[in-house]
Amino acid sequence: MKDSQKEKSWFYRWFLNNQATVLLINILIVFLIIFLFSKVSFVFQPVGQILGITLPPVILALILYYLINPLINVLERKFHVNRILSISVVFIIIAALIVWGIMSLIPLVQSQIDSLIKNWPSYWDSMNKGIQHLFSDPKMHAVQERLVNMDKNISRSFEKSMDSIVPQTFSNIGSVFSVVTNVVMILLTAPFILFFMLKDEKKFKQSVVRFVPDRLKKSTADLLSEISQSLSSYITGQLTVAFWVAVMFFVGYLIIGQRYALVLGIVAGILNLIPYVGSTLALLPSLVIAAFIAPSMVLKVIIVFLVEQTIETRVISPIIVGNKMQMHPVTTILVLLVSAGMYGLVGMIAGIPIFAILKIICTRIFNWFKKNSNWYTDEEIEADKPDDGKGVTPTPLANATKNSKKDNN
Repeated sequence: MKDSQKEKSWFYRWFLNNQATVLLINILIVFLIIFLFSKVSFVFQPVGQILGITLPPVILALILYYLINPLINVLERKFHVNRILSISVVFIIIAALIVWGIMSLIPLVQSQIDSLIKNWPSYWDSMNKGIQHLFSDPKMHAVQERLVNMDKNISRSFEKSMDSIVPQTFSNIGSVFSVVTNVVMILLTAPFILFFMLKDEKKFKQSVVRFVPDRLKKSTADLLSEISQSLSSYITGQLTVAFWVAVMFFVGYLIIGQRYALVLGIVAGILNLIPYVGSTLALLPSLVIAAFIAPSMVLKVIIVFLVEQTIETRVISPIIVGNKMQMHPVTTILVLLVSAGMYGLVGMIAGIPIFAILKIICTRIFNWFKKNSNWYTDEEIEADKPDDGKGVTPTPLANATKNSKKDNN
């Protein structure tokens, strides 16, 4: 009798036996834990410093791992070459390419960069004069004044920044030396980390899964495999597309006779790592230089850009990248805006893969919650299951029909 009265009480129904209340309490506990951790953040400062030291070479080695590992696997499985031997040969080839680049390519790039930096003020002044001449009509007098004021503000801010950079450079020689030392250490330690990543690739996942409880071993292994596959697809795809974009811009600029074709091509390839807006950003310095040369050169640069965009979007990107990230363009743009606003250029480059990893983890957690809670129907849970290998997802109605046929037989 007391138990039935307890079940009928409003306190039991709304607080003790209510899933929404339990969910809100759990969310409150999570935020409380986060708040407490923020109050003792000084305890985790050494962890942040350790990660700041170890993560850069690990990230560089990881990027190179996803680029080199497919080649190592082909040499090992198809041609039966010893894995350590194939890794050593690939390392020697990469070292030879680096030496060749330092001896032949870098001096050419450096000369073009020096010439571009030296002539850039004249290019900028010439572009400003052309714009002012374009708006010399009395009807455009207000727009002309705004452009002149904007140019003066840009020039003043540039001069102030240079005046502040020079003394800071001399006063922070120690910090510059520290940065150079860190870069050298990253370049020296990354190859060793990469070697052991390539050599012990199968042991890595096993060593991580070993610390996971038995009932979570399979799901954890699948999660790691999915994250690794997603990162591999994104990194190899983006770097391959960036390489061909640099080649296309370089060849196109050579054909039309654009100055600094090599530097502008390399800049276009690097900026292409930023989805959607990278190639457009790389077009701006080329247009400024073309405007200084001749109006016809501006048209030629735009034609090269349109041809490159057509080949990239219609041929290269669909073949190399495709839709492996499974992200809607609107989602990608929003991620870029948020990551760029928070972390600048690094955020724009790293925002998409980090979001993809978080998406995989959150999707798996949500699917587990769907399966283990009674908030969703069996049809919704069944719809999230993978297909049966024939390209058709089994539905509850089909399963019920199969079971009824079995019972009739």
